[in-house]
Amino acid sequence: MRASVSEKAVGKLLSREKQVFFQRNQKSQALSEQAAQNWLRGVPLHWMVDWGTPFNLFINKAEGVDLTDADGNCYIDFCLGDTGAMFGHSPKAIAQTLASAGSTGLTTMLPSEIAVEVGALLEDRFGLPFWQITATASDANRAVLRWCRAITGRKNILVFNHCYHGCVDDTFVTADGGKVKMVEGLVGEPRDLTAHTRVIEFNDVSALEKALAAGDIACVLAEPVMTNVGMVLPKPGFLETLRDLTRKTGTLLIFDETHTLSSGPGGYAREHAIAPDGLVFGKPIAGGIPAAAYGFSADVANRIRSFLASNGEGRSGIGTTLSGSRIQLALIKTVLTQFMTREAFAPVIELARRLERGIADVIIKHGVDWHVTRVGTRVEFMCCPNPPSNGYEASKLIHKPVDQAVHQFLLNRGVVITPFHNMMLVCPSTTETHVAKLVATLDECLGELLN
Repeated sequence: MRASVSEKAVGKLLSREKQVFFQRNQKSQALSEQAAQNWLRGVPLHWMVDWGTPFNLFINKAEGVDLTDADGNCYIDFCLGDTGAMFGHSPKAIAQTLASAGSTGLTTMLPSEIAVEVGALLEDRFGLPFWQITATASDANRAVLRWCRAITGRKNILVFNHCYHGCVDDTFVTADGGKVKMVEGLVGEPRDLTAHTRVIEFNDVSALEKALAAGDIACVLAEPVMTNVGMVLPKPGFLETLRDLTRKTGTLLIFDETHTLSSGPGGYAREHAIAPDGLVFGKPIAGGIPAAAYGFSADVANRIRSFLASNGEGRSGIGTTLSGSRIQLALIKTVLTQFMTREAFAPVIELARRLERGIADVIIKHGVDWHVTRVGTRVEFMCCPNPPSNGYEASKLIHKPVDQAVHQFLLNRGVVITPFHNMMLVCPSTTETHVAKLVATLDECLGELLN
């Protein structure tokens, strides 16, 4: 007999935990009220209000996986800046690089000697020979779409339903209910994005074949594992079929690995021996400082050179002044040499496996219709019995009151997981004690919800 969590139990728990939050965080409440006088929605980035708490929690210090808030409350952080701090907050190697490299100039609009070294490291880790640096993964995705359209002469792109590729307008298209339309809530977009963006469901080979058959798609932009709508894993053989079909139709395949860098030192594609035409990643690649990278195969790079040679002199419209700076390259080198190695990843992945098993044991113990999924150092549980196979299915299963209740319960007991869904990251600073605390607190939470 499977147990189910009632709406009444969720409502009761959430109401109580919100009151506890008020009691624990009086200084954060006062700071929230003060910040609202100058900041839009009271925060410097409006996403910061998406934690589902009664008011914003203000953090005074973040180190490793330890957070301390304005009221002196301490937390174990499994969110890690929604992957921005995937290797921990201010690890020693990053702090040392900031101090040493920062004293010799931050940005010059000229290359530095370290660029040669970092380029070689990127090729070694990810298997693609040619690279560019941007400030964010959103910038990198925009640049990649521009290059793909330019060299193929095709205007259209293909994405998967409920994908997320940063704040890239072209990707904010959905196919829920079978009707392709712009994502509701996209602010201030005057164009009809559906004119040049095709969208299908992840893992749907028939839809993929049909979408690519016309030969008018410049590129498929995809995460190899969907990660922003819960985790949606590729079915066996799907990514290989995606690679084969894109090659046959002259369509470029671009993997956005900003989140799936958690898979290993070369990301998901390298771990699973899939060779995309291009890669994009950002967030943790410079230890939390704004930086991202996009890389291309030799063939794509040659096509870009040919296009630029035939297009004449002039601005490409691709790039920003602070991209490729000295400090970005210095930090990327530190991340690639200190954290994105097989030796560094192995113990962290093993600890993530222990977290996965611990959560699975809690689910089995209480008999709830939940499941847990892991990709490298990234773990996610969803409050449903079976893993979703596409974005539409996943979108119907997340952001439920039960998720909010669990998040608030954990937060009030010093455990932080990602607010947008139930994602957790294990990093080099995470210990078995930290994992045990999360598992025990989730066990306690489910016990109360089912009591």
